Amino acid sequence: MSQTTCLTSKDLTVLEDQLTRMAMGCRVAEQYAGQFQDAQLKNLAATVAQHHRQHYDALFAFLNGCQQGGAQS
Repeated sequence: MSQTTCLTSKDLTVLEDQLTRMAMGCRVAEQYAGQFQDAQLKNLAATVAQHHRQHYDALFAFLNGCQQGGAQS
């Protein structure tokens, strides 16, 4: 894959919105995990929160890499 990925301002806006949604999904799943009494539901909600966090972290790292790569060009 190419090291020089150009993102338009519209691309960045969409990705920022996606980051917001992933963070919200993580928070909501964490809240449910804290409220569920059933162990299976609690574990499921915790797993969903973890997946949202991993996707958030991956996208955040990608965007930081793009920003740093763009600053070096």
